[in-house]
Amino acid sequence: MVKIGNLELGEFPLLLAPMEDVSDPPFRAVCKKNGADLMYTEFISSEGLIRDAAKSVQKLDIFEYERPIGIQIFGNEIESMREAAAIAEAAGPDILDINYGCPVHKVACKGAGAGILLDIDKMVSMTEEIVKAVNIPVTVKTRLGWSHDTIRIVEVAERLQDVGIQAISIHARTRQQMYKGEADWSYLNKVKENPRLHIPVFGNGDIDSPEKAAEYKSKYNVNGMMIGRASIGYPWIFNEIKHFLATGEKLPAPDLAERLRIAKEHLDFSIKWKGEKLGILEMRRHYTNYFRGMPNFKPYRTDMVTADTYEEVTAILDQVEEVYADYVF
Repeated sequence: MVKIGNLELGEFPLLLAPMEDVSDPPFRAVCKKNGADLMYTEFISSEGLIRDAAKSVQKLDIFEYERPIGIQIFGNEIESMREAAAIAEAAGPDILDINYGCPVHKVACKGAGAGILLDIDKMVSMTEEIVKAVNIPVTVKTRLGWSHDTIRIVEVAERLQDVGIQAISIHARTRQQMYKGEADWSYLNKVKENPRLHIPVFGNGDIDSPEKAAEYKSKYNVNGMMIGRASIGYPWIFNEIKHFLATGEKLPAPDLAERLRIAKEHLDFSIKWKGEKLGILEMRRHYTNYFRGMPNFKPYRTDMVTADTYEEVTAILDQVEEVYADYVF
């Protein structure tokens, strides 16, 4: 049984990665229904929380059915991160996660996210202060290092454990790689082989099929996996991986009716939570993936990502249901 603090997550938990502008409550809802064991919010700016910025505060919204749920924060100032941690804890999550992995320029090059991998001592000090500031388990998501020449992930994991984190998720790329090239999970093996390390280690990067999940589970000895981009528009991946690990057999791909049902659920919640204009706008990134692989789909996709009202979107989805009624995935 994998545990974070007193939270029991099962024998091999699957986590939904915290993805900016993706891992919001509407998306988390469909992932939870389809097998995600632990989910994290989008990353939230520490400075935004302290300033009470509306967008940052809204990201604190969590719901009982999501539990266990973690709130993730990021920033480059220790005192601000302490304050933000306390604000996040007050929202009632089960876990507080620290983002030490975001590679985008506007975050990393200000010393936050993956940028702190250039200053491991500060990373450890910041983590220690955050652990002291809250009464819930603290976890960390990070990368292997800033660049291939600066990978110190075995040391980093041990030092963070020693100041109190209770699990670590490692994206098996460097910041320099961004999301390019192949994730190198061999470093996760090295972390797990450290006899001093006893906290759970979750692997992240390139897990996009049940077969790959089974292969990497066997090969790299991690305690669980964090799924990110492969879940966008395809929340079924969590249950598909679980079924394959348990039986060695693949579940059939979701049919069109199931894809339409989940897409509509996602859209309805998105509008309910954000309002019609923003809810429709921020759903656009998901449509391509919900209907990936369908032939001659471009005109419908174009219509979906330009539609401005709920009625327009649902009318297009009804057209898709009619035109592709006999399509088999």
